[in-house]
Amino acid sequence: MTGRGSPRRGPGGTSKRGKPRPGTGGNNRRSLEGKGPTPPAQMRPGHPAQRRAAAAARGAAAGDRARQDRPASSGAASGPAPARARGAGSAAEVIAGRNPVLDTLRSPVPVIALHVGPRLDQDERIGQAIAIAADRGIAVVEAGRHELDRFSGGAIHQGIALRVRPYSYAHPEDLPARAKDGEQPLIVALDGVTDPRNLGAIVRSAAAFGGHGVVVPVRRSAGVTAGAWKSSAGALARLPVAQAPNLAWALAAYQEAGLFVAGLDASAPLAIDELELADGPLVLVVGSEGHGLSRLIAERCDVLVSIPIHRATESLNAGIAAGVALYEVSRRRAISGSGRPAARSSRLA
Repeated sequence: MTGRGSPRRGPGGTSKRGKPRPGTGGNNRRSLEGKGPTPPAQMRPGHPAQRRAAAAARGAAAGDRARQDRPASSGAASGPAPARARGAGSAAEVIAGRNPVLDTLRSPVPVIALHVGPRLDQDERIGQAIAIAADRGIAVVEAGRHELDRFSGGAIHQGIALRVRPYSYAHPEDLPARAKDGEQPLIVALDGVTDPRNLGAIVRSAAAFGGHGVVVPVRRSAGVTAGAWKSSAGALARLPVAQAPNLAWALAAYQEAGLFVAGLDASAPLAIDELELADGPLVLVVGSEGHGLSRLIAERCDVLVSIPIHRATESLNAGIAAGVALYEVSRRRAISGSGRPAARSSRLA
């Protein structure tokens, strides 16, 4: 007999309605079993890390399909790798979040479209972003929440994202030809500079001091992103950036074309203000902030120069060091007039 209001007991420790019988006191072990250990973030459905992992897997699968569809080569590859095609750029960059989107719209970054989610909470930044996009003639597209999640690759987008136009890189061989009216070519090459903000700052300095282009390697180097556009203050629209599959080969090609190569090295005995090659066709190589020039690139340079500083314990940011060196080259060229020395005849010792 059961008391009034008490659930009827069913078989297997459950009530008549199929629910677990209350008050087991832990005697029924099977009813106390958990779901096991918590899976990693990339395996939890709906987690941002899982969405990023799924997007990466889809990209890898697409790359594998493209490689399978590509016709096989008739022979083994030999010699230098083919140069990057002129005008080839990376995929469009996506900037997500209210503050990053607003900051990007206020800078001269080439934007394709502004994507805004529906039924957003009233936010002044979103209204400002839409107004700026309308003034610049940028398309404003309404997107659903799931579409923004997929579009931003799992990043925290706060209901708004921006699609930036992919940058069209120049070819390294095209940069010396930009020198006009008797100018001597001045090119900046970056070795291991991985911060896009440093790249943008260097492009800005090169444009200010008469440079004709910047060369970066394809691998292990910063590319032209929205951060580079912002730090360049629009100079990327006036000065081209070229990508080289192999920076050492690109420098060798410049040397064969008659340009001298000078590398910035903090331990070099020759100071930048003593560089007599500044008047001639010049490639200035800037290394990374932590390691400087790589061994192979340093050996490729005709001369290594340093920037004198008051304390040996201090160091300069890569962008600042490039700006100081470019100013000195520009100053020496202004003093010497047009700066048209004899053509390069041989490598320096």
